[in-house]
Amino acid sequence: MTISQALIKEYLKITGSSQVLTEDADRLAYSYDAAVLTPIAPALVVAPATAEQLGRVVKLTYDNDLPMTIRGSGTNLSGAVIPEPGDSVVILTNRLNKILEINQEDLYAVIEPGVITGLFAETVAKEGLFYPPDPGSLTVSTLGGNVALNAGGLRGLKYGVTKDYLMGLEFFDYKGDLVKTGSRTVKCVTGYNLGGLMISSEGTLGVFSKIILKLIPPPKASEAMMAIYDDVNKASETVAAIIANHILPCTLEFIDQKCLKLVSAHANVALPIEAAAILLIEVDGAHKAGVEEDANKNKEICGKIGAKSVIVAQNPEEKDKIWTARRNVLPSLARAKPTTVLEDATVPRSKIPAMVSEVSRIAAKLNLEIGLFGHAGDGNLHPTIMCDRRNLEEFKRVEAAVDEIFDVAIKLQGTLSGEHGVGQAKAKWMVKETNQATVEFSKNLRRAIDPKYLFNASKKVI
Repeated sequence: MTISQALIKEYLKITGSSQVLTEDADRLAYSYDAAVLTPIAPALVVAPATAEQLGRVVKLTYDNDLPMTIRGSGTNLSGAVIPEPGDSVVILTNRLNKILEINQEDLYAVIEPGVITGLFAETVAKEGLFYPPDPGSLTVSTLGGNVALNAGGLRGLKYGVTKDYLMGLEFFDYKGDLVKTGSRTVKCVTGYNLGGLMISSEGTLGVFSKIILKLIPPPKASEAMMAIYDDVNKASETVAAIIANHILPCTLEFIDQKCLKLVSAHANVALPIEAAAILLIEVDGAHKAGVEEDANKNKEICGKIGAKSVIVAQNPEEKDKIWTARRNVLPSLARAKPTTVLEDATVPRSKIPAMVSEVSRIAAKLNLEIGLFGHAGDGNLHPTIMCDRRNLEEFKRVEAAVDEIFDVAIKLQGTLSGEHGVGQAKAKWMVKETNQATVEFSKNLRRAIDPKYLFNASKKVI
C-alpha cells in the first residue's frame, strides 16, 4: 500500500479512528464477493456513518485519483464489489442503515442504503404494508446494493423487481456534490430520469445516500402448491403454458432432481427426490374467490401437461415449508462441491423449455454436474455448476459451459443476466448481447459523469 499517512489522517478526520481499516486481515475481508473470481485486497477500507461523511469521503478519494468501490454486504454474484488493483479504496455504506420514514398515507418509505432488505420488508409488514422484491440474499443484502444491481427475487413474475419500486434517490457525484432525483409523488417528470440511470449502475456512476421506495398493500389471500413431474421437459412446458393462458402467479419456481436431492439431504426438508423436477407455484390477490379460481386453473394446466401430482399447502406452516425448500436450494448446492458457479441467463418465458433442454445438453456434452433451478415464471433460470476450481482441466470445461449457456440465452433472444448484474464476471460478453456501438455509448456516458473513470472502473462496461 502506498497511500500516504497524511491522506489516511484526512480519512480519519472525516469518519473517526475505528472506521478506517488498514490492517491486512481487515482489508482482505473486503477483497471478494460471491462470484468465482480472484480476490483483490483494497489499500484502504472506509466506513462513513452519515451522508455528510459519505460525500466528503467520495470527494477526498476522487480528488486524490484513487479508484473506489462502493460496498454494502458484498453478496452479489458478478464481481461487482471486487476492488480495483493497486491503491484502491472500498467505501462501505452499511453504517448508513436507518429507515428514515414509512409513510402509510402516501405508500412510500425513505431509507439509507445500508438497510438490510429482509429487515426492511419485515418492518414494513408490521405497518400493514408490503415491499415485494425478495432476492435470495434478502436476510443479508442491503437496499443500496439491491438498487445498484436491480435485484429481483421469487416474486418478480407478478410484482416486478427493484426498479419498479424506486421513486427517488439522492446520491453523490465525483465532486462530492449531492444530486437529487425523483420524488415522493406517484408522478414526477422533473428533470432527467436519473433514478432510471442509476438503477443497475453497479456503483459506476455515483454513490447512493438516500432511497425512496414505493410500498403497496399486501395481498389478502394466497394459495401455494407443488407440482411433481417425472419428465423435466413437461415441467418446463407447464411454465410456458401457464403464462400463455394469461395466469400470473406471484411465484412460479422450477427445481430439478439434482437440486431436490441436495436440498433434501442438506436442509432436512422432505421433498419428492424421485421426481425429475417440481414446480412451486403461489397465487395471491385481494379476494379469496379469485385466488382459488387461479389456483384451480394452475392445477388443471399442470395435470393436463403431465404433472404426476399437485400438492396444495393446507395451512401457513405447509406453505412455509414449500418456500423454505426453495430458499435452501443454493446453500445446499454450495455444500456439494468446493466451487459453485451460479449463473442467471434469462430468456423469454416461452423459451424456457428450450433453455432447460439446452442446459441438459451442455452438462452431458462437457461432463459437468449442473443443477437447474430458478424463477421460471419470468424466464430467469439459475444453471449452477458444481465443481472444484483447483481441478484446472475441469474448470476449463466449466468456463466452456458458461460461454455456451450465454450463447444459447442470446440465441433465444434472452440476456446474460436477469438479476445478478454484469460486474467483472460478464463485462467481456456485453458486446455479444448488444453491439460495439452500445458499449462505446455507455463508456462515453460514464466518462462524462466520471471523467477520471474511478467509480468501479473495471465493472459493467470496460
